[in-house]
Amino acid sequence: MIKLVVSDIDGTLVPDGTDRINPEIYEIIRELKRKDIVFVAASGRQYASMRHVFEPVADDIIFIAENGSIVIRGGQTLSSRMIDRTTAEELVHYLRKWKGGHVMLSTPESIWIETRDEAFVSLLRDSYRIHFQIVDDLIPLCSRSNKITLYHTGGEIDAVCGKVCEQFGDRLNVMVAGDIWVDCMSLESDKGSALATIQETMGIAPDETMAFGDNCNDIGMIERAGESYAVRNAHPDLKRAARYEAPPYVEDGVLKVIRTRLL
Repeated sequence: MIKLVVSDIDGTLVPDGTDRINPEIYEIIRELKRKDIVFVAASGRQYASMRHVFEPVADDIIFIAENGSIVIRGGQTLSSRMIDRTTAEELVHYLRKWKGGHVMLSTPESIWIETRDEAFVSLLRDSYRIHFQIVDDLIPLCSRSNKITLYHTGGEIDAVCGKVCEQFGDRLNVMVAGDIWVDCMSLESDKGSALATIQETMGIAPDETMAFGDNCNDIGMIERAGESYAVRNAHPDLKRAARYEAPPYVEDGVLKVIRTRLL
């Protein structure tokens, strides 16, 4: 019997980088709650951006934010994992060298960037609805970082991720988080470990968990669910990890599976 449903957002529920979610999800979440099934939203996004998307039901669900480095329920932080300061500083220096890229540093309080590039600022502010601040130097913030992200639009994001992993893979969990994002967190941080924290806290087994995803940063989460789905538009690695395939996000695949299986 399913007691927990967890879903990625970008590329799984909405077009990447937007807040255009089908409002039917809110009533589905309410129906799940009436059946004592908990809904978890999981994303590489900041908590504030995720809460904006799910505002009508935000107090009824659990948030796995920043790719699992933060878990929040009812406005309270259930878990938070930070990057070692020395490693964070080295990573920022390294990512600054990427031509055409921008570095984004997350702390529990905010997101920080050190560029005023108009297109990038607009993407964060208007598409992702991210709350961020612009500073001259990210290095002083490295002591409180839970995620550091490279924004890169030059294509071949898997290859870019591989190069970052060659340098920091022994100290950080480095993963593709979308067509233009590479996320870096502590080795203990990913959506899978965050989901495990929720399962252990609530006494819910993996076999009682349903999960949906589309990209490599969802693999840990998919592996913690007995009933796991890759949407049809998913990354090949995610499809190999999942047990089943759901229709793509443009066909509201997650909503269709939940309605069919649980409601």
